[in-house]
Amino acid sequence: MPDFLTRRCGTWHFVRRVPVEFAHLDARGVIKHSTKVRIAQDRTGRRAARVANKLNEELELFWKGLVEGRSKDDLRRYDDARRRARSLGFDYIENPQLVMLPSEQRLDRLETLVARGVANDPVARAALLGTEKRPVCRLSKLFDEYEALTKDEVKDLSPDQLRIWRNGRIRAVESFVSVVGDKPVNEVTEDDGMDYADWWRDRVIKDKVAAKTANKDIGQLSRMLKDVSIRRRLKIPDIFKGLRLRGEAERSRVPFETQFIQDKLLATGALDGLNEDARYVLYVVTETGMRPSEVVNLQPDAIRLDAKIPYVKIQPDGRRLKTEESEREIPLVGAALAAMTLRPKGFPRYRDKSSGLSATVNKFLGENGLRPTKDHSVYSLRHSFKDRLVAAEAPDSLIDSLMGHKTYKPKYGKGPSLELKLKFLEAIALRPPERL
Repeated sequence: MPDFLTRRCGTWHFVRRVPVEFAHLDARGVIKHSTKVRIAQDRTGRRAARVANKLNEELELFWKGLVEGRSKDDLRRYDDARRRARSLGFDYIENPQLVMLPSEQRLDRLETLVARGVANDPVARAALLGTEKRPVCRLSKLFDEYEALTKDEVKDLSPDQLRIWRNGRIRAVESFVSVVGDKPVNEVTEDDGMDYADWWRDRVIKDKVAAKTANKDIGQLSRMLKDVSIRRRLKIPDIFKGLRLRGEAERSRVPFETQFIQDKLLATGALDGLNEDARYVLYVVTETGMRPSEVVNLQPDAIRLDAKIPYVKIQPDGRRLKTEESEREIPLVGAALAAMTLRPKGFPRYRDKSSGLSATVNKFLGENGLRPTKDHSVYSLRHSFKDRLVAAEAPDSLIDSLMGHKTYKPKYGKGPSLELKLKFLEAIALRPPERL
């Protein structure tokens, strides 16, 4: 059964207990609302679930508003008016939009007030005449509002992925507020968008910030404002239209030369000062081309050392993969096979902590003369792996399959087999250290 739905008197009802963290602010205990959807007409609860999700979103925003110190009375009045309108058989429509409706529809609401004997009830009048204004958050709370509305979009992110997702958007909101002020979200203007884009242009010139960074920030703000505008019917203008910074260049990571990897990184004892887990991850990345985040998040059931061809399977396992094509199987050879044999259950130390792993490895490589330039990093080994496959004249389809690249091509067949992958991986395998 969908979340927060229960059957009652032939109708689907939304029922949710007030969470502990909000109990001191909302004494209702259990919240109950009818979805107005008959069970006989919606056996699976699919239609009712959509209504319940909307009710739940509004409820969570109400609770957040209480925590933020926004007027409890304002929030309660609007929520009461919306619910009362529904109980009287109407959608809640604010007065400016209501007066634009045909006179017959407006008259229907007035007649209902009289027929139901609630013409003198202030809540009923506000509900059907739309006199309670929709509470609007300020820019400083834009992310909180957006997060509450998009929980379904991030449900498959791991805790670390969610942390990264949240932090970037929170920083974008804080920067925007510092430039244009903490105004209500429905009062932002095109001038605000232009001022913010100009602020980023100054940073690109003075602080040598990449235009790509600026555009990512602007894009996140634009998406948050659009989603909140649509879901809350606020009609916020598209203030960032046409304001992306030009001159954005896609810089490819610099690969390590194959000889450098063999003579330096895979030299016996070269990585002894690095903790074993980080060292083994580096070996696996070198010989498989996997992303460091994919290696550290391998679960025990994804490591198949007893198979005829030992391999690992990259799969979601509680986190979102970068692309659909990232889900794949990769044979283990050389130092990668040796490392995974020593870590048959994966790398719990760095699970869901790939940024920590990368920082540790990159720092070690830099301090020990193992980074030819500052542009070389542990991720560069993935690019080196692709270069070695190209040099071995591996088919493009096989390279894409091993790398987990999005190809934008129609999918036909099962793709390269483990046997074919193994053939090319053995052809490009490097000599592992005498001891790991």
